[in-house]
Amino acid sequence: MKNIVLIVALLLFSFVNAQAFKGKGDQKFQVGANFQDEATGLNLTYDYGLGENFSIGLSSSYALGIDDVLADVTDFGDRFDLKARFNANLGNVINIDPNFDLYPGLSLSLKNFGGHLGARYFFSEGFGIYTEAAFPLAKYDDEVDLFYNQFTFNIGASFNL
Repeated sequence: MKNIVLIVALLLFSFVNAQAFKGKGDQKFQVGANFQDEATGLNLTYDYGLGENFSIGLSSSYALGIDDVLADVTDFGDRFDLKARFNANLGNVINIDPNFDLYPGLSLSLKNFGGHLGARYFFSEGFGIYTEAAFPLAKYDDEVDLFYNQFTFNIGASFNL
């Protein structure tokens, strides 16, 4: 009986060959919640691998749940942000787990030039979770400190394409 359980376990684990970042040609899509001061929203991210340890992509966020005081004075432009991003995928460099990827990066958005630090973990070949913290390094307009021109936190699901 022990041998049967061992063989079944080995077969199951051999079929699960998830990898967080595969390198050139790798594509990731992420959807999650965005949290920041005075608002919560939706975050969508797409990354495309250009090399063994780096990727480029786009990230878009939209603030949905806004503090009542700010809800009347915000329009679509205040709520929406689009970013071009560059990631250094360090999962295979730090070698914690093949299913884990740590990725610091830089982004150029409609609101600012900023940085981010993210991590994702894949449970299977196609599905995982991610978390990401983003922060502005240079704001385009110092007068505006509404959404996305501050520290933001994202958490959600990650998919291999």
